[in-house]
Amino acid sequence: MNLTLEALQIIDTIDRKGSFGAAAIALNRVPSALTYSIRKLEEDLDVLLFDRTGHRAKLTVAGLELLTEGRHLLQAAQELERRVKRTATGWEVELRIVLDSIVPFETLMPMIAAFDRENAGTRLRIFHEALSGVWEALINDRADLAIAAPHDGPDYVRMSGDFQTRQLGLTDWAFAVAPHHPLACAPEPLTANTIQQYRAVAVGDTGRVLPSITSGLLIGQDILTVPTMSTKLQAQLNGLGCGHLPRRLAAPYFLSGALIEKETLEAKPGVKSQIAWRTPVLGKSLKWFINQLSDPGTVQNFIEWP
Repeated sequence: MNLTLEALQIIDTIDRKGSFGAAAIALNRVPSALTYSIRKLEEDLDVLLFDRTGHRAKLTVAGLELLTEGRHLLQAAQELERRVKRTATGWEVELRIVLDSIVPFETLMPMIAAFDRENAGTRLRIFHEALSGVWEALINDRADLAIAAPHDGPDYVRMSGDFQTRQLGLTDWAFAVAPHHPLACAPEPLTANTIQQYRAVAVGDTGRVLPSITSGLLIGQDILTVPTMSTKLQAQLNGLGCGHLPRRLAAPYFLSGALIEKETLEAKPGVKSQIAWRTPVLGKSLKWFINQLSDPGTVQNFIEWP
C-alpha cells in the first residue's frame, strides 16, 4: 500500500505550516526528507499533490481531497492509540449498560457525571429494554451491566455461575386512571371483573427468546402495548387506558389531579429488581459502577424518583 499514516501526517503538517521547511521543523525532520516522501507518494499515486509554483506550498485539488479524507484516518488512528493505552491501564474502551424501562435515563445522569470526573476515557453506551429483554441483553453479551432487571432472572443466570446479581429494591405500584376515564368514578375497591372491562396500558416485553414477563394484566382484557414506562404514563394521562404505575412516578400527577389513584381489591405486589453483571469483573469501569450501585443513596434514586 503506497499511502501511509506517516505520509498523511506529512501532508497535513505542510498544509498547516505553509511550507516544507516549517513542516520539517515541526516534525523534527530535514526538508529534503519531506520533499522525497511527497515526491515518492506523487509518483506512486500518479497525481500531483502540491502546486510548487508559488512561495507557499499549496495543495492541488487532488491533494486537498486526499488530505480532507486523510485527516479522518489520522483522527481515527489517534483515537485508536488512546483507546489501546486506556485498555492497558485496566479501563474498558466501552461499557454497555442496559436499563429496564421502569428506570428513566435521567436517574442515571448524576452517576454519569461522577464517572466523567474519573477521566477514565471509557465510552458509555446506555440503552433501554423491558422486562425479559433486560436479561436477554446481558445473556447475549449486548450489555455488561443490567440495572433494574426484574424478578430473579432466568434459570441460566441463577444457576450457571457466569453472572452475579444484587438486589436493587422493590418498586411500589399504584393503580392510576385519568380523571375523565370511566373508572375514575367507579366505586372502590375496584374488582377484577370491573377492571377487565377496560383497556389496560402495558409496556411491551422486548425479549425475543426468554418467556415474556407480564404483571397486573387480566385474562381477556384489551391491551394497549407501548414501548416504555414514560409512554405508558402518557397514555394513561390521556385516558387511553388504565393500569399500575410506579408510585413515585405517578405521585406528582396524583397531587396535581392529572391522575387519580384507585384502590383495587387485589393490590399489585411490589416487584423486586436487581443489578446483574457477568463474572469475573475485569474492567475498572464496570467495577466503578457496581460499587456506586452499592451506595444506599444511589440505590434509592433508582427505586424512588425525585
